[in-house]
Amino acid sequence: MIKLSRMADYGVILMVQLVRSPKMVTTATELTEATGLPGPTVSKLLKQLSRAQLLNSHRGANGGYAVSGSAEDISVADVVSALDGPIALTECMTADGVVCEIEALCPTRTNWHQINVALVDALERVSLMDMAGP
Repeated sequence: MIKLSRMADYGVILMVQLVRSPKMVTTATELTEATGLPGPTVSKLLKQLSRAQLLNSHRGANGGYAVSGSAEDISVADVVSALDGPIALTECMTADGVVCEIEALCPTRTNWHQINVALVDALERVSLMDMAGP
């Protein structure tokens, strides 16, 4: 089974909730209540998404988090990559310099590459705005 990590899934949920929020800035507590996700997890994800510049963090009494930029311009791939790193179905599709022991002889590398490109392309074509729809 191929599936997103729980943190990437939760990150998409949080980003969609922020897009749907009528308020410009939403607190971690409000997001926890709205989504039902555990508070510590929400806080951790908000920090990671802020570091990835997908969210803006606002301090102070009226502080919280807001989506950085347009929801149409942020893709599901952006969120997944911010939380899980580069999207790669197999080890040979990662760009971290790890070399597969059978890479030189692998008869499937080209095909895995095509599949990985198709998956990334599909995730890049779905925006937060798309996800926030009914």
